[in-house]
Amino acid sequence: MKTIDPREISVPELHSYLLGSIGPRPIALASTVDEHGNRNLSPFSFFNIFSANPPIAIFSPARRGRDKTTKHTYENVKLVPEVCINVVNHDIVQQTSLASTEYSKETDEFIKSGLTPLASVLIKPARVAESPVQMECRVKEVVELGTGGGAGNLIISEILMIHISDDVLDDKGAIDQYKIDLVGRMGGNWYTRARSGLFEVEKPISTLGIGVDNIPGEIRLSLILSGNDLGMLGNIESIPDMKDVADYSNKHLKQLTEGVSKKDLTSVLHEAAKNALSNGKVEDAWKILLAEKL
Repeated sequence: MKTIDPREISVPELHSYLLGSIGPRPIALASTVDEHGNRNLSPFSFFNIFSANPPIAIFSPARRGRDKTTKHTYENVKLVPEVCINVVNHDIVQQTSLASTEYSKETDEFIKSGLTPLASVLIKPARVAESPVQMECRVKEVVELGTGGGAGNLIISEILMIHISDDVLDDKGAIDQYKIDLVGRMGGNWYTRARSGLFEVEKPISTLGIGVDNIPGEIRLSLILSGNDLGMLGNIESIPDMKDVADYSNKHLKQLTEGVSKKDLTSVLHEAAKNALSNGKVEDAWKILLAEKL
């Protein structure tokens, strides 16, 4: 058996062992605002419920390992002690991952992720309309566990109001665990879906995705592509140039589009792109979608 003394290995190594062994971890998609009302949205898997009376949820935006700096969420709740905790199900997991990108403080992750802000009733931070359960919270205390890289900051939050989508309720008004379709974080890029098991989502650690807001309207408003599909498309650093699109089209799309009317071309290409995304081929999906412009 491998035995580890946490004091004798690096923080990144320890972090990897901890995350690989403690899971699945629920995900708090935390919505906060700064003193000027600027929105921030970010997911945290150091999260759980700790009391029902009073109802208390705790999550931890840890200091960044590489430079010991704090997350915008932590900075915001110190200024405006309110947070909306939105639970994450499979329908929004890709957009949630995109919201974890290290965008600048001025960037609104609601816009980047394509998730919809919904006004809260009792607090300033917005809810995520697509989340099946949204909890408006007042921050009671922030417990700082250290100043080194990887040190946690416990955001102890009292739940003031809960909003639950009718879509996830059973005929008795309780939350149906199959309908809610929750996901949890595992180690590395791995997640687990309560319905069906493990899957991967590439975490945007060092990349800055273009965001859903920079996807062309005719793609962003597709009737075929889902929010998860758009999240994957928005996680690319740059859109392929049209020369690469033309080369790809000549090699791979002639048979697919041959004889297809202009009226039906969009649907055919969007279905093909959706299939590519289901296989993790994001760049191919982009080239398929842009082929309509050729």
